[in-house]
Amino acid sequence: MFRRIRNSWELMVASFAVLRADKELLIFPIVSALGVVVVTLSFVLPFVLAGALDGILAEGLTVLGFVVLFAFYLVQYFVIIFANAALVGAAMIRLQGGDPSVADGFRAAFQHIGAIAGYAAISATVGVLLRMLTERAGGLGRMVIALVGLAWNIATFLVVPVLIMEGMGPVDGVKRSVSLLKRTWGEQIAGNLSIGLVFGLFFLVAVVAGVGLVILAAMTEMVALIVAVIVLWVLVLLVLALIASTLNGIYTAAVYRYAVTGETGGFFQEDLVEGAFRSR
Repeated sequence: MFRRIRNSWELMVASFAVLRADKELLIFPIVSALGVVVVTLSFVLPFVLAGALDGILAEGLTVLGFVVLFAFYLVQYFVIIFANAALVGAAMIRLQGGDPSVADGFRAAFQHIGAIAGYAAISATVGVLLRMLTERAGGLGRMVIALVGLAWNIATFLVVPVLIMEGMGPVDGVKRSVSLLKRTWGEQIAGNLSIGLVFGLFFLVAVVAGVGLVILAAMTEMVALIVAVIVLWVLVLLVLALIASTLNGIYTAAVYRYAVTGETGGFFQEDLVEGAFRSR
């Protein structure tokens, strides 16, 4: 357990070394987050204005509701995957010894926009199917469906770098991702995703500290101070989320490079990457 925690910390530090070399990589998660907000508002606001959202929530999802949900998932997944593809594309340039720019990342994503759209459609289909099953399942059934969703996330962990680096279509990309996972790490991947663990602890500390500071500010009864503390707290959480998302994309690119070539681009110690995803 202690060795895994140590490896998690060292992997996060190694990922941060890449981010430190190319701070502009933070732009891609920002674009993704802004895109998600715009897409969400575009879908939700018309229903709110029409007064239809309360009816949908009260009656559950109908056939029309699932159609709208699929459209929402499709557009949102496309935005997220496109931005992630741009991030991975730029990170791969750095790991191969280059000096990427934001334009390089977006260029890589645009070059494979068809495959990205196809993979977004596959992801949206899986998301809607899982949602449909969840709507009709009981407690135990929902646990099983959650495990299926987790398995899907693990199986598709390397789809984006495969699409960008190997030029495959979305279906072949999923197959290739599964093949790389089996060959390199086996079933241990879910328990060893180190960046998520480390930043989960950071978020926990930030939330606890933020609540304490807000309570202390509220005791002063100074409105300006209370607002300032809340704004600062939210900004800290947003920055943590931004860094975590960027590091995850960098880490995905580095692990793909290791899986394919056995090299990690000089920023990662190969024994750490291999040890973090040991097969049984």
